[in-house]
Amino acid sequence: MLFSCTLKLMGFKENLKSELIYKDMLVKELAMKAGISQHTLNNYLNVREHLPTLDAAVKIAQALGVSVEYLATGKEPPQASIPMNHESITLVQNYNLLNEDDRAIVTEHMQLLMKYRHKKRT
Repeated sequence: MLFSCTLKLMGFKENLKSELIYKDMLVKELAMKAGISQHTLNNYLNVREHLPTLDAAVKIAQALGVSVEYLATGKEPPQASIPMNHESITLVQNYNLLNEDDRAIVTEHMQLLMKYRHKKRT
């Protein structure tokens, strides 16, 4: 049972950290947007065995634009979809037209950009 709880805890913490990086959002920005204290969010990110209440998890997920299930498991529920604007759709279509090598290059550049932006903000 303890092993199962640890997996869930690590999943939530890691998914929350990843989503903050992906959204290029600081903890204090998320705290303000979710209506949760920065100290509390830092506990969720850094303190072992510290999971949010369901109410807090919902506020965090809504502020990040993801589901609670995603934060807990890293997977979206089957019925969930990400709304995309015209620019995003065009970007995905162009990406799909690339060959495998070019897609790998684009993906690598995107990952490097996200890491750079994260380091720049911290």
